[in-house]
Amino acid sequence: MTTLVPAEELESDPRVKAVFDDIRATRKTDFINNMWRWLAFDPALLERTWTEVKEVVGKPSSIDPLTKEMIYVAVSVANNCTYCVHSHTAAARAKGMTEEQYGELLAIIGLAGKTNQLATALQVPVDDVFDAGRSGS
Repeated sequence: MTTLVPAEELESDPRVKAVFDDIRATRKTDFINNMWRWLAFDPALLERTWTEVKEVVGKPSSIDPLTKEMIYVAVSVANNCTYCVHSHTAAARAKGMTEEQYGELLAIIGLAGKTNQLATALQVPVDDVFDAGRSGS
């Protein structure tokens, strides 16, 4: 259940309209998804978040767009964000993720969760070789 209901005419605020117009232009679609619609309750938050998304996820970098989406899916699973799991899985598929890759991603997420929990429960000390600050590397 949502904690707020977006205003009827979100784009009556010029700041919201500017961000929504940029989302449409950047993504080449008229669709504004619910994440952006809900963030529009606070135009400054909407602007900051969209700017950061464009900078970190949207800008070409050494990590390809599909890998970025798959990382986003994994973090969203870890953070139990149903909305982001769905939206970024759809985005990854749109960027070419195959069902085989999706299966491998889920296997990695499941294994990482299991081994993270085991390491946490056992309080396994970090090996010096893995700690650049201690290993002198």
